[in-house]
Amino acid sequence: MARAQSLTHQMRALATAARDASRALSHAPTAAKDLALREAAAAIRKAGRRILAENRKDLAEARRAGQNAAYLDRLALDPARLEAIARSLREVAALPDPVGEVTSSWTRPNGLSVRKVRIPLGVVLMVYEARPNVAPEAAALCLKSGNAAILRPGSDALRSSQALIEAFGEGLAKAGLPRAAAQVVPTPDREATFALLQLDDLVDLAIPRGGTSLIRAVAERSRVPVVKHYQGVCHLFLDRTAPPDQAVALAVNGKAQRPGVCNALECLLVHRAAAAKLLPAVGRALAAAGVELRCDPTALGILRRAGVRAVPAAPEDFGKEFLDLILAVRVVPGLDGALEHIARYGSLHTEAILTRDLDSARRFEREVTASAVMVNASTRFNDGGELGLGAEIGISTTKLHAFGPMGLAELTTQKFVVEGAGHVRS
Repeated sequence: MARAQSLTHQMRALATAARDASRALSHAPTAAKDLALREAAAAIRKAGRRILAENRKDLAEARRAGQNAAYLDRLALDPARLEAIARSLREVAALPDPVGEVTSSWTRPNGLSVRKVRIPLGVVLMVYEARPNVAPEAAALCLKSGNAAILRPGSDALRSSQALIEAFGEGLAKAGLPRAAAQVVPTPDREATFALLQLDDLVDLAIPRGGTSLIRAVAERSRVPVVKHYQGVCHLFLDRTAPPDQAVALAVNGKAQRPGVCNALECLLVHRAAAAKLLPAVGRALAAAGVELRCDPTALGILRRAGVRAVPAAPEDFGKEFLDLILAVRVVPGLDGALEHIARYGSLHTEAILTRDLDSARRFEREVTASAVMVNASTRFNDGGELGLGAEIGISTTKLHAFGPMGLAELTTQKFVVEGAGHVRS
């Protein structure tokens, strides 16, 4: 009991410091925020050796725990990834400041002037697993949008996250902004997360990124509003007019480039009229990339006759996020079948079609509900950086209040500002 009370008190103190920092950030000049981000990028570069040393400790612990290769890839940092983090901070600094933007304005018949203005959310709690790069990138987006960030990594990424945010704090200090604007929860105790999720008087939004169990735990135990960054069960539908070379390229890029990320391809759907033409080449390319193909009976027969190694799919393979070099494959009667499959098994993340038929493309765009719909492009493009938002805090599969990659605008809300000349209501 004493331990629980102590942890609750510690989390309230941390969240109170974040709330105080958020008040300072809400009216901080854009120049100060941009300076902090540039200095943070420089500090991360300078501290690279120490950050990588801490990351090696996290990786060693994950290996001892028996984590798979895709998980280790999400956890790992190297000089190139550190440079990418620093670059993303500088890119956020170069983006327009959303705070204070007037999104609409009008004048009422009685002369009242009304406008809607972007303001920060306040304090954002980021709960995530494995990816230490989330810490500085989330902190950067929160800072630029005037929010304080509480960063709650899993125990697997705690050392790496602490080292990254310690460097990020140097940037804040050099710009005269409070270090409490970006804090890492310093304990691996899971109860710390649940204590923070009760603080709806101090924390404005919780964003969980990770596995199903993490997101469910956060959503079920939170008094704070939650935006879910849920599973990425992403599909690619090869229509009957899909060019074979592009079919190979999109399938391999979607599945094999980084199989452990949320916008990786998890299921390939193929139009029955084109399956015999497309599947052998696509299957050979995927198999060469080390992908295990789990197929429905029709796809399995086509691939085996073509000499491509494949295995029968279990019912639970459809609608599953593998996060590994495994791909479910199904032949569908046509576009209707693809739309029905996606409606049943999709996770509202990313859905793609490859087609030369404009009518099919437009119908897919209209009828598929997902945070991003790709036409003749890889699912891997559902990413804040690739879509021009700068670094993203994640990809929301919650329709309220954001859907898709969450950049700066999605980390703000809007208030009404009304100006009169001594108006009173009649």
